[in-house]
Amino acid sequence: MAAHSSGEVVKAPGNLVISTYVTCPDITKTVTPDLKLGDDGLLLHIDLAKGKRRLGGSALAQVFDQVGNECPDIDDVSYLKTVFNVVQNLIEEELISAGHDISDGGLLVSVLEMAFAGNCGVNLNLRSPENCSVFETLFAEELGLVLEQKEYWCGDGKTFGFGVSAEIIGEVSSSSIIGLNIDGVNHLSEETSRLRDLWEETSFRLEKFQRLASCVELEREGLRSRREPSWALSFTPTYTDEKYMTATSKPKVAVIREEGSNGDREMAGAFYAAGFEPWDITMSDLLNGAISLHEFRGIAFVGGFSYADNFTSGGHFQFRGLQWLSAYGSSRWVPGPEVGGVLGENGDPSQPRFVHNESGRFECRFTSVKIEKSPALMFKGMEGSTLGVWAAHGEGRAYFPDDDVFGNVIKSNLAPVRYCDDNGNPTEIYPFNLNGSPLGVAAICSPDGGILL
Repeated sequence: MAAHSSGEVVKAPGNLVISTYVTCPDITKTVTPDLKLGDDGLLLHIDLAKGKRRLGGSALAQVFDQVGNECPDIDDVSYLKTVFNVVQNLIEEELISAGHDISDGGLLVSVLEMAFAGNCGVNLNLRSPENCSVFETLFAEELGLVLEQKEYWCGDGKTFGFGVSAEIIGEVSSSSIIGLNIDGVNHLSEETSRLRDLWEETSFRLEKFQRLASCVELEREGLRSRREPSWALSFTPTYTDEKYMTATSKPKVAVIREEGSNGDREMAGAFYAAGFEPWDITMSDLLNGAISLHEFRGIAFVGGFSYADNFTSGGHFQFRGLQWLSAYGSSRWVPGPEVGGVLGENGDPSQPRFVHNESGRFECRFTSVKIEKSPALMFKGMEGSTLGVWAAHGEGRAYFPDDDVFGNVIKSNLAPVRYCDDNGNPTEIYPFNLNGSPLGVAAICSPDGGILL
């Protein structure tokens, strides 16, 4: 309870969030909420509340301007510990394909979120606990878990052993229809895409205050027809040959960073795993002459917000890798005019470069790319592959002021990476192409393949 400055008393249920950290013996043994098994999946409910369905402090109560009389609680701590250990064993033996807690929105909301994430349907057949209403059955935020398993791992449908009860509450469906029955009465039969659209309505309205409205609508419309990406590799990933890893003399690579840079350790780790000898180099090292780049076989510029992302702030220059090379490089580095130069008052305005995303905001999301045929050394042998990547940038849109230069880039195969849709086709459609680059260009390279931006 708190007093507002106007004298109005505002009441709200108290909240306590406790976060814990613990070691993980095997990071490959993980379970995500998205449903994965299609028609082979069963949904099971582990009820830690043992039949209680208290609505106090729930999202449902708040929607109706209520607080509620009795809030969910953990009444049997030892049972919580037992359930945790059993679930850990199921994960270890890879008997669970998806899982979600029921603490935010209730049982129905939990299942809907799992179906939305998996882009599939479910057929729910629920049984109301004694003296519980439909609202309590669906929306009580009691402690509990929803798990997805294959049919032949459900046992007798009642227990996992060790005294942990599990009730089958429905089946996963590839039909993309959400069906809900409670005590034999049908309450819902609707397309997953329509329910997801309603679920996302508030978020998309808020997004229009932060992003270009047309991009928001494109993403919203696209969700209705999304499917899982068709990733495929044209090569077989392998570890670097041991003779390169144990060599006494390895090619040196300078990983350049400065105040505000990030990803430098990951970049160094990638080069090391590939058999190189990465060196951590700062701009200060170069400016004071502590080290020279002449002894290195390669140079890597990492991302970030170096020097506040300003070309001239405090007498410094913007040092983000892609922008710096494209803005300060000649056509030897970046496809462009024969004579390149610094962009600006006396620079060459026709030089290709990366500019602000078309959406008008920093984009941080998982997307798909296709590796095209090109002279880029970094992608040799990977042509034709489609794969998922994480992208995070505010200035990633490839900009070609000169149409002839852009045409030459495409004709000469100097765009080795393209953003692609779920079918693996290069695209300009948001959010597959998250920055608006023409023809989905996500990277460009020099004609000799030695420079990759």
